[in-house]
Amino acid sequence: MSDANLTAHPGRLRASNLLWTVAAVAVLLVVVAGLTLIFGRTGERIAVQMCVNVVAVVALAIYCGNTGIVSFGHGAFLALGAYLSGILTMPAGLQRSALPDLPTFLVGHETTIWVSLPVAALAGLGFAALTGSAIARLVGASATIATLGLLIIAHGVAIAAREITRGSQTFYGVPRVTDLALALGAAVVAILLARWYRESRWGLFARAARDDADAATSLGIYARRTRFLSWCASGALAAVAGALYGHMLGAFSPASFYLGLVFAQVVMMIVGGMASVGGAVVGVIAVTLLQDTVRQFEGGATVLGITLPEVFGLTTIVLGLAILLVIWARPQGIVGGFELGPGADANVFKRLTAGVTLASPPEPVAPATLKASDLSKSFAGVKAVQGVSFEAPTGRVTGLIGPNGAGKSTLVNLLTRAYQADSGSAEMGETDLTRVAHHKIPNHGVSRSFQNLRLFSGLTAYENVFVAALAAGHDRKTAAAITLRELDAFDLSDVAGFRADGLPYGARKRLEIARALAQDPKILLLDEPAAGMNPSETDDLADRLVEVSQTRGIGILLIDHDLRFVNRLSDWIVVMHQGAVIAQGTPEDVRSDPKVIEAYIGKGRTAQKAAISETNQTQPTEDLSS
Repeated sequence: MSDANLTAHPGRLRASNLLWTVAAVAVLLVVVAGLTLIFGRTGERIAVQMCVNVVAVVALAIYCGNTGIVSFGHGAFLALGAYLSGILTMPAGLQRSALPDLPTFLVGHETTIWVSLPVAALAGLGFAALTGSAIARLVGASATIATLGLLIIAHGVAIAAREITRGSQTFYGVPRVTDLALALGAAVVAILLARWYRESRWGLFARAARDDADAATSLGIYARRTRFLSWCASGALAAVAGALYGHMLGAFSPASFYLGLVFAQVVMMIVGGMASVGGAVVGVIAVTLLQDTVRQFEGGATVLGITLPEVFGLTTIVLGLAILLVIWARPQGIVGGFELGPGADANVFKRLTAGVTLASPPEPVAPATLKASDLSKSFAGVKAVQGVSFEAPTGRVTGLIGPNGAGKSTLVNLLTRAYQADSGSAEMGETDLTRVAHHKIPNHGVSRSFQNLRLFSGLTAYENVFVAALAAGHDRKTAAAITLRELDAFDLSDVAGFRADGLPYGARKRLEIARALAQDPKILLLDEPAAGMNPSETDDLADRLVEVSQTRGIGILLIDHDLRFVNRLSDWIVVMHQGAVIAQGTPEDVRSDPKVIEAYIGKGRTAQKAAISETNQTQPTEDLSS
């Protein structure tokens, strides 16, 4: 493949990403211009507040949108940025009177905001690295509760640190320098940074781990690291947002960054669409306008001759109703999951990839053997795998069959370190895989599919394969070419721009195999790849796997209950029953093995069959492939 063809596709995708980033910025510019032109100084004030909120909510979305974890802890970063920037920019004379006991290293700097903003970003990054080392270990509700705990702790510390923050009293004297130009410029930069991170290698890894952590780990993605990096990037930008917010207010207290502000920003993110940067922008615009409208009625008003009473907390009530309505009517938010990444829109994707040459087929792999030696695993006393030993070399399709509950999938999980073996070893060449970290298994030439589909549902078909190629260590240009090659090999090019969860079942099964092959493995473990397929789809898949095995020389360990499918593909078959290997050999040998026949059709039917055979010598042995 030529260098020109190799670079064309990623370059076009970057251009399309820029277009959609510009679209998000354009929406913000139009709203800001409309507010200032229609409402004058009042509109300008609302526009400044809106732009600062865009920075804060986009920062929040860098973590929440890419990891799927809602955070209430970002108020801590906002407070850190506001107080630090306020101290650094405060006039020296005012600082001596307002903060007489300020630590020496913070005294008398009197810098400009252009100096304090980078310092706030670095402080936010350091604080994020410190707290993220613990929070990144958690997922789901546990992580959300941990972030809420962080907010509560930070609020308590801010009140207690009177020498620095004046405690619960108002912190005053902060220069009010956040004007419309600064706020709008910061919002544009924040959108650009968030979009860049979302489409970066680490952003894609984070979104893959968000959708399915086990599948991401099987590709070599360390899910905890992706959450940590997202938290750090988010925290640094949130601290900048806090500094801008502080310089917008001029005077504030710890309560200014507590639950009220954090709740409003979370509502903005969810209403717009947590999964996209554009959603964060739209959510801020919608909720800011809603807040300012509702505030007009909070103190009471007369509408159409009807006098409305004063309702304390009306804004919060309306925000709560708004988020409930969005979650009920449109769970993915106003924008939803639609935001153009590498191939996030089918029609656009076709235009971007028109005329692009695919990567050449990979060279045949070097000889290697995946070897299981006396592997055993028990769950609560139940022996799922008992002393299993066999080999699966490159250049051969090794079938692994057995009745339901035989331990086949458990064995695959042992080979890929998803489970830790109780005893025995799994070797790939000279490496004992049972001593390798789960996410490092692909580094040793082993890739897999899953018994139940484990695709990244929020990513497109293209992105599912692309992220696997990136995880294998390829640069973006090479990964893009490999992605197109694998999509073409499994007849998925026409649906490459569709989200994985919108594909037909057969296409999703093929996509999972294409994703595994994008890592150029030496041994491919396929756990029931034909399950749920109709006969024509099964035959088509078999043809494609035969071609892959022959052209690339890889080894395939194939698990499936469709014995006709296994017999057609396999050169060697291993049979498991009740956790143990009961037979192995060529398909012909295995089909005639009495132990295998008994395992599949039962001891009673085996005896009956033997009696019939004695009566009628012409009765043939039952073919297990039927």
